Amino acid sequence: MSGLLYVSVSGISDATRADVASFASAMDERGVPLSLLVAPRLKGKYRLLEDSSTQAFLRERRAAGDSMVLHGFDQAATKRRRAEFATIGEHEARLRLTAADRVLEEVGLRTRVFAAPRWNASPGAIAALPGLGFRMNVGYTAVLDLERDIEVKARLLGIGDGFLAEPWWCRALIATANRVARRGGIVRLAVDGKRLSGSAPRRSILDAVDLALHHGAEPVAYRWQPHVHAGAA
Repeated sequence: MSGLLYVSVSGISDATRADVASFASAMDERGVPLSLLVAPRLKGKYRLLEDSSTQAFLRERRAAGDSMVLHGFDQAATKRRRAEFATIGEHEARLRLTAADRVLEEVGLRTRVFAAPRWNASPGAIAALPGLGFRMNVGYTAVLDLERDIEVKARLLGIGDGFLAEPWWCRALIATANRVARRGGIVRLAVDGKRLSGSAPRRSILDAVDLALHHGAEPVAYRWQPHVHAGAA
């Protein structure tokens, strides 16, 4: 029995676009669609609205088969050392989601899939999603179809964006991906675009992808479809 393989990239900006594009080409060679996690604002005063080149790159990738995932509004901590959507209530979550959704709609990248920064969405944030038209929440331990209330359990394996990037962690990620894929499970890999400039993190993700494919995992992306359950996007 073969499983599924998800590969996502976050932290996409003018500073990381070249490395993300190179990684995307490597995924194209393997027939693996990417889930591209996009935020309107990032640290360092980055604004997607002011970055036409990254907008064009993302639209091209979507047209080629990649999926877009909203990854917060500005990724600013709402409480000390807590990610943007980790602790907020429904009202504040709705305000941030609405602002982010408008930006993505303006640049032609609107999506119905959400993944909170550091993969941590509070109950209030999850409660706000359906009323704004979102159909899927991608979390650390599961993918939730908000329309059907179906949750598919599968733990995320990542480098950066809340995960470590040390050599021992990269080795553990590869070993875990291999074990899950061999058993026909769901392999969920994630990498921060800033980490793709380092040879070890990039190589580790590629090795994990290759092992999953070797064991017959089907490459898929996070996308909601009206007649398909959340685990088979």
